[in-house]
Amino acid sequence: MTSAPSVSAIVDDAEWLAHRYDPGHDAFHFRRVDRAARADVPFLTDLHLGEENSPAVLRRTDCRAAMEGRRSPIHFLFHSAYCASTMLAQALDHPGAATSLSEPVLLNDMVGWRRRGASPRDHAAVMDDALALLGRGFAASEAVIVKPSNIFNPLARGALTLRPQARAILLHAPLRDFLLSVARKGMWCRLWCRELLESYLAEGYVQLGFEARDYFRQSDLQVAAVGWLAQQQAFAALLAWAPGRIASLDSEVLTQDPVAAVAAAMDHLGLAGDRTAIADHPALGRNSKSGAPFAAGERQRDLAAAEAAYGEEIAQVVGWAEAVADQAGIPLALPAPLPTH
Repeated sequence: MTSAPSVSAIVDDAEWLAHRYDPGHDAFHFRRVDRAARADVPFLTDLHLGEENSPAVLRRTDCRAAMEGRRSPIHFLFHSAYCASTMLAQALDHPGAATSLSEPVLLNDMVGWRRRGASPRDHAAVMDDALALLGRGFAASEAVIVKPSNIFNPLARGALTLRPQARAILLHAPLRDFLLSVARKGMWCRLWCRELLESYLAEGYVQLGFEARDYFRQSDLQVAAVGWLAQQQAFAALLAWAPGRIASLDSEVLTQDPVAAVAAAMDHLGLAGDRTAIADHPALGRNSKSGAPFAAGERQRDLAAAEAAYGEEIAQVVGWAEAVADQAGIPLALPAPLPTH
């Protein structure tokens, strides 16, 4: 009978992904996910990886002791959804230089636990340990790029405070493109936008001057725009808080010249790696969600089709959102863009 791996064996092996946090037992759950498996899925969730019925469960204190004195460089890719963030995260994965983590569930657990009443002191201690466990590269030379789900955005500043050497990229789609993506994805996406806003309201992340009852009177696309505006407002504040450490990136810049954008992202994050090999990275030639080959201009054609179907409604919502942004002092285009040329 094979014995269970030791704490040090799990912590020393990056294939053991720190997957969940159980606050009731102050323990982390790990599951084996090798590099190839991570590259094959858009998100590191049970939906895409499959259910893990027998995770390795380790006490947090034991994990922290095993990690003491070892900390790889970690950086962040924060995003506002529907902006090719998964493609960028995958394209930044270069063996020996960097590995990326796309929406690890462990960080969602940090959001949920805080919302359920975790004390700030306890939450900060566990977050520090969670980031240490996520920040384990497959090689000593590798940095780790973490792309959290955008429900984590209210905790972005806290994570960057815990990691003062970390850098970040704030990836966002232009408002109109974001709304076009929401509209063309249909009812479930519109419901997701409402769920995201609910999450942001619970975090006190929305500072736009609306009363709670106002959201019941807004259309689906207005609600989506409110979520976008809240993120844009917070991203602008982050850029002002830590200039130099943080840069912004427009999804249109990324998709129009992904090779230049990825190279600029690598430069900003201080990643090693052959820039001449970027064009051949498989992430740039496939749909990041389905894995199907990605045809040149596909994103633009999808947006054009949505424009034809929903353009009138979106024009009205964009006009309304621009007025809200003007009143709240929110920039529609973020400052400090990555220098891609």
